[in-house]
Amino acid sequence: MNVKRAMSIIIGLSTITMILVYNPSTKAVAAPPEPKESYASPVAIVSDGTNLYIPCATSSKILVVNAKTNKFVTAIKTKTPLSGASLSGKTLHATCGTIPGKLLSIDTRMHKIIEYKQTFHAPCAPIVSGKTIYIADRYRNLVINVTNGKTIPVSREPVAMAATPDGKTLLVANLLPAGKANGDYASSLVSLIDTATDKVITELPLANGATGPRGIAIDPEGKFAYITHVLGRYQLPTTQIERGWMNTNAISVIDIAAKQVVNSVLLDDVDFGAANPWGVAVSPDSKTLVVTHAGTHELSIIDLPGLHKLLDEYAKTGRAKEVPNKLSFLSGIRRRVKLPGRGPRSVLILGRIAWVPMYFSDTLVRVDLDEKSLRAIHEIPLGPKVKPSQKRLGEIFFHDGALCLQKWQSCTSCHPDARADSLNWDLLNDGLGNPKQTRTMLFSHYTPPVMITGVRSGAEHAVRSGIRFIQFAVRPESDAKAIDAYLKSLASIPSPLLINGNLSQSAQRGKVVFKAAKCATCHTGVYYTDQKKYDVGLGIDIEKGREFDTPILSEVWRTAPYLYDGRAKTMMDVLTTWNKNDTHGKTSNLSKQQLNDLCEYILSL
Repeated sequence: MNVKRAMSIIIGLSTITMILVYNPSTKAVAAPPEPKESYASPVAIVSDGTNLYIPCATSSKILVVNAKTNKFVTAIKTKTPLSGASLSGKTLHATCGTIPGKLLSIDTRMHKIIEYKQTFHAPCAPIVSGKTIYIADRYRNLVINVTNGKTIPVSREPVAMAATPDGKTLLVANLLPAGKANGDYASSLVSLIDTATDKVITELPLANGATGPRGIAIDPEGKFAYITHVLGRYQLPTTQIERGWMNTNAISVIDIAAKQVVNSVLLDDVDFGAANPWGVAVSPDSKTLVVTHAGTHELSIIDLPGLHKLLDEYAKTGRAKEVPNKLSFLSGIRRRVKLPGRGPRSVLILGRIAWVPMYFSDTLVRVDLDEKSLRAIHEIPLGPKVKPSQKRLGEIFFHDGALCLQKWQSCTSCHPDARADSLNWDLLNDGLGNPKQTRTMLFSHYTPPVMITGVRSGAEHAVRSGIRFIQFAVRPESDAKAIDAYLKSLASIPSPLLINGNLSQSAQRGKVVFKAAKCATCHTGVYYTDQKKYDVGLGIDIEKGREFDTPILSEVWRTAPYLYDGRAKTMMDVLTTWNKNDTHGKTSNLSKQQLNDLCEYILSL
């Protein structure tokens, strides 16, 4: 057994669980308090070869299970929700994905916390490379070398990392595209970091439309990396769902030495989608690649040598461009295994056994990769069975491909963590030919009307229309009511620009400018919207005089690009390039300092 390889598998961040309070200076809004619920919500898994260590997002514990006996050993209490873990010898390093966040060091012999560092903003994806500990600081778009304190800027929302076996290269999967959305190409990037210099060597774009990478794994030889992601067909109108017309689900292969993407392989079948690929792992013998499907509750077991043989054949015969569109590509070299329970996230391979924690079922599933009968699967409870609340049930439905015809996608495919995928989509709400930005679900139930043009009277209407016209499904009203409850429970996350929860001096000056520039005329109230529609002079690619709904500014720091079609890469672009006639606030007479202060304030909300 390659224990070193098993320890190196790092799984990305799931939904952050936290309690926020109202801050008068920023007007950050808290979700209403709810009765305490005793879910575990396992988000990651690592092993020292004997025990499995499973950090949990809602129970604030690391569960320990013996891999040989399949028995529960103990629970290590951490007091705060967890987002990831990594092992170095007898020390377990775990990230607490709160704000501010912590990095815990735990002695696995005594099962006790021996050290913690608290200097991060929603940390996740910890990894040990040699003697160095790295974490992803998700919302500040940084990878941090915790050992020496260096910060490494990466693309946008790093959520998963893996290191080559020699420790020389760190690969980082960034959740969202970082540029404008109204061009011909938009995709998430994978950052390659040289650990000798702690600098980014290159950033590789995935296939056009690739968003939401959640898992990354490297083979034991350090030749290839494998990244799971959604592959959106955002340049097509959403008139159907069959054959992956809207979203397909993929794994991209990266040649590490060549620093290039080999290709993106679809994980779906012709008439059966594989919604939301998440965790990924390579077996120690390099024979098998496994992928979890969080939306269809499955495990894909792929013949890895067979995969590379096929990729080589397509490359040699000049057909490489066919691969990202070929739904039958994995036929004959992949098995889809239905898992008991809901919500597989991460996956770990020990020998020929795959271990999969189930986020929504609070169970651990053991799969024998060589056994094809039902005997291959063994389910281990990680806690008592708890009847899900309406909010929890809605969260389950939001992430479930079963709400979609043929299971091609779930709500989270376009709304990761109930926010936005940074792509433009041509929805059927208001006719064809006018693609518009995906909007965040945050506070949508409290700020009607919804959709960019306000065509839906409220979020309740939009949820039901989404199931019918985007998922192409008919579901009971109880499903939609549960999704309503989940979305209503969403809380805003404090901006990374805040200093100890308060506005910086620049942002305080920007608050004054915000009022003077008349921004507060429309962006008013606790959600920074008067809930009305205006023509703000953006009728360039859409018929003249079109009015748009005033968006909320809560969490606007994480919803770039901006404006109805994502033409503005930054908030500064909104205030300058796309506001030359002062139709969107009186900004043309502002100094450079005033503009910077105004941006600082808006992005602190």
